[in-house]
Amino acid sequence: MTLQIQIIWLFILAIPIACVAWTVTHEQLFIEPREYCKRQSLAARALLSRKFFYLFTCEYCFSFYVTALFLLITRYRLLFTDWRGYLISGLSLVWIANVYMSLFLYIRTDIKKEGMDAKVRESELTK
Repeated sequence: MTLQIQIIWLFILAIPIACVAWTVTHEQLFIEPREYCKRQSLAARALLSRKFFYLFTCEYCFSFYVTALFLLITRYRLLFTDWRGYLISGLSLVWIANVYMSLFLYIRTDIKKEGMDAKVRESELTK
């Protein structure tokens, strides 16, 4: 695979990784299991249990596991064809996926702010 194709793969493969990580850690679809994991991450007696449950509440942490799954499925490697390629691609995918999630959060926050501003203006006009 040429370097250009590897870079294209990097930016495209990070999209579903970000999507899965964000959906599991933020969206309403998984709120019940996420709340359970949150409680367990705070109350579990064993350190390993607390850390295991915490990964389902943190998009950054969870993106590492999603990336590992995607690397198993796709066998994507960046720059090298051996284990170093997996290491570099894994860390790169996590980083790009988290950039995507940060941009998504920024856009969502901005949209919500605009919606709230519009509601405030509307309520001021109706008074």
